[in-house]
Amino acid sequence: MSVHLLYAFAGAGVFTIGLFGMVFMVHLLRKLLAFNLMGSGTFLVLVGLAQHRNGVDPVPQALVLTGIVVAIAATALALVLIRRYFHLTGQVTLEPGSRDDEGHS
Repeated sequence: MSVHLLYAFAGAGVFTIGLFGMVFMVHLLRKLLAFNLMGSGTFLVLVGLAQHRNGVDPVPQALVLTGIVVAIAATALALVLIRRYFHLTGQVTLEPGSRDDEGHS
């Protein structure tokens, strides 16, 4: 087994951990962290599979660099939205609360 294939398998493992976190975690910040783990696992798989005998394929590396920048921006936006949701509802989960908002039940 080559080192590059080991990176791809490790990335698949990190992605799987993030997927389980997205499914089983209720807290919004934990879901965001799990989503970031999924992205990191995807980046690791892309970098691991981009290696071959003739050298490195630059296209997947460029995609990973672009993906990192987009992931940082998406994480910042998600943090702002989670913070705003907390200030509006007082909750950190998407579970329906016991509050009755404006008479709707």
